[in-house]
Amino acid sequence: MSVTVVGSIAFDAVTTPFGSRERMLGGSAVHFALAASFFDTVHVVGPVGDDFDEEEYEVLRARGVDTRDIEHVAGRTFFWRGEYSWDLSTRQTLDTQLGVFAGFEPRLSDESRGAELVFLANIQPQLQRQVRAQCTAARFVALDSMNLWIETERPALIEALGGVDCLMLNDSELRELTREPNLIRAARQIHGWGPSVVVAKRGEFGAAMVTREGFFALPAFPLETVLDPTGAGDCFAGGFMGYLGAHSGHEINHELLSQAMAYGTALASFNVEEFGVQRVAALTTDEIAERVAELGGMTRLTAKPLALRG
Repeated sequence: MSVTVVGSIAFDAVTTPFGSRERMLGGSAVHFALAASFFDTVHVVGPVGDDFDEEEYEVLRARGVDTRDIEHVAGRTFFWRGEYSWDLSTRQTLDTQLGVFAGFEPRLSDESRGAELVFLANIQPQLQRQVRAQCTAARFVALDSMNLWIETERPALIEALGGVDCLMLNDSELRELTREPNLIRAARQIHGWGPSVVVAKRGEFGAAMVTREGFFALPAFPLETVLDPTGAGDCFAGGFMGYLGAHSGHEINHELLSQAMAYGTALASFNVEEFGVQRVAALTTDEIAERVAELGGMTRLTAKPLALRG
């Protein structure tokens, strides 16, 4: 089965305490596609401008990503500039230039519409609904969003959730959307809106998942070198959805989703080791398998029986 992602394709300028880069390939669709490409065919849908050259296309094509639905539009590619604090958990947006992304109207080929897995990256809720309506063959659809849409288009976002299977947000966004301070209560409310799977991205603390069957959580993979967290959440989503795509014919249940969490966690951990897409673009399947095995080893627990005092 193939995976379609609809979202931003961008150039990023990033400053962290460990360095800076002025013009890097980025955007939610790019980070997602590179991560998911290790598991399945990925179709990317998004606009780019006149400044997007063959060099940028080649980063995606080298990983076998289908770029036919990347729409070339006269103008400049979406641009974002940001700076991270010392703990890398907070960042300040210094400049945003929407460029051709301002007038984005997703156009999907038959191949993109026919994918069994669809990821609706962080775009306007009404556009997410339009894309979902076109993807009639999809058996699992995940949606990401952000505080901007929660604050300005909350009813439209809740309506969009009615057509998807999975919501991925960070902790604070989940609480803001549901107006519930407790993660489990927030997830149960979202289940009532439609999605059967809620994934809370928790940055350096990993990720947690609440399905109708139960709860599962993983810590972030412990790293000695973290340079740039930009795109880590999208790499997590790419690993998560890509793993599901590699299991065509399997029931998408709590157990399979939990395994997908491990691969999403691994891909996100590689992403932060270098600036931009540099690390994930050069990654090997052996490295992914080794890191997932390490993650499994450090999170496995066999509870020993203990005679407790009454």
